[in-house]
Amino acid sequence: MLHRLFSLFACLLFAGFVLAEDVAPPPEATLTLAGRDIVTLHATVGGLAPEQRVARAESRVRALSEADLAQPVLMAPFTRDGVSGLRFYLNNKPLFALTDGDLDAGDSRNLLQVAGEVRGRLEALRAVRVEQASPRAQAWAIGQAVGATLLLAFALALISRARGRARAQLLQKPLLPKRWFGGRDDLGRVMQKLEQHMLDLTALVGALLALHLWLSFILTRFPYTRPWGERLAASLFDLLASLGEGLVGAVPGLAKVALILVLTRLAVRTLGWVFDAVEDGRLTLPGLYKETVGATRRLTSLVLWLFALTVAYPYLPGSSSDAFKGVSVFFGLMVTLGSTGIMNHAMSGLVLVYARALKPGDLVQVGDTEGFVTELGALSTKIRTRHGNEVTLPNSVVVGGKVVNYTRQAGEAGLPLTTKITIGYDTPWRQVHALLELAARRTEGLRTDSAPIVRQLSLQDFYVEYELEVRMPLTASPPAMKTALHAEILDAFNEFGVQIMSPNFESQPDGAVLVGKDNWYAAPAEPSAGKA
Repeated sequence: MLHRLFSLFACLLFAGFVLAEDVAPPPEATLTLAGRDIVTLHATVGGLAPEQRVARAESRVRALSEADLAQPVLMAPFTRDGVSGLRFYLNNKPLFALTDGDLDAGDSRNLLQVAGEVRGRLEALRAVRVEQASPRAQAWAIGQAVGATLLLAFALALISRARGRARAQLLQKPLLPKRWFGGRDDLGRVMQKLEQHMLDLTALVGALLALHLWLSFILTRFPYTRPWGERLAASLFDLLASLGEGLVGAVPGLAKVALILVLTRLAVRTLGWVFDAVEDGRLTLPGLYKETVGATRRLTSLVLWLFALTVAYPYLPGSSSDAFKGVSVFFGLMVTLGSTGIMNHAMSGLVLVYARALKPGDLVQVGDTEGFVTELGALSTKIRTRHGNEVTLPNSVVVGGKVVNYTRQAGEAGLPLTTKITIGYDTPWRQVHALLELAARRTEGLRTDSAPIVRQLSLQDFYVEYELEVRMPLTASPPAMKTALHAEILDAFNEFGVQIMSPNFESQPDGAVLVGKDNWYAAPAEPSAGKA
């Protein structure tokens, strides 16, 4: 049983090979002379396959003399071994024959029509050969090539000169004025560079187009290279035709895109006027403050432009092509992979702005970093410390940490400035209060309309911890003011003989460390100071 099945399978396999050979496409060969396709032969005539017929035709053409080329191409019917067709002659010398078997099965033309086209190609090739052998025609072609080369040099020089003038005009007056970028010089310079690069690209395209035209013209001047020049010129015209058709077809979509962009621009400018009025105090809207106007402006502009892009995308030329789809997938993948951390920082930045926790110019302390806020960006916050260093903190770190804003509640009273000092129990606290207040009054640059405040923060094992709070102007430098205040504290305590040193006992003193009642109001303290 298995032997029979194996035999049946082998027979079917052999039959498949036989059928494959039967349905194999018939042999064919194309006769090509001087780079021009003349005809494709399919039939076997007189025992010669198409390849052999093509080889014989090529050898006969090569054997033609100048006298033969001076005669026109003729064709005449023939019949041989029951095969009829048309044979081509040049000066009564046979070249090759064309039969009904050489016709393409999918072509509706008859043998006479196809032969007429083949004869036209042979006549064109004969004229090329005659022209190629003519010294006068060659001299005229060389003269045309030299003239075209000079014209090309003039065109390239003209393009270079026009590019230089256009660049000079762009440096003096850019196409896009700075007011379009909110007066920002950095964006203006970037767009100016972009305009210059676009001008250079335009000049390069013009130069390449001139070179293409020159090369196609030069190639068509000489008979042997004329097919290359014709194909080169045809490729350019086909490209321009396709671009023109695409441009005409894209006009309605581009008009819709332009309308969408104009309406979006109008909406953004209208909202900009509203935000300017709120920022200047001419308009009050609930939930919108001066501190949040800038972020709200950027956020609404981004949302409007993204919405406009989404609406206009289907009307862009080629939006449904595979290239656009591939770019969309690429950008989607990039956003997906890189948006996790960026969106975290961006959302944290929005929280900082709309919570009004800080703004540029505020004196803040974020973790161990203290200084003035110089920039509150979408992804990070920059703080200038007292050492003049700029510290960049990611917004997620700022939101997740403790933010102390010294400026927010300062108001007209000024920025608070505090310092601490520890003094032993044998010094009257009233005297310490008076000395700290005296030092505060002597410090230049502090606010005089706010009285200094002295606090006893804690009673430690060996000393008392005092805190002095004063007020300084909003524009003052905290490190400089604190240095001046410390200097006055040292001078005041030295002047009245009070030692600034925190005691630390290693054994129990012989007597109690206390202040007698008679020394409670030691200078510069006064009884009117009252109780703490």
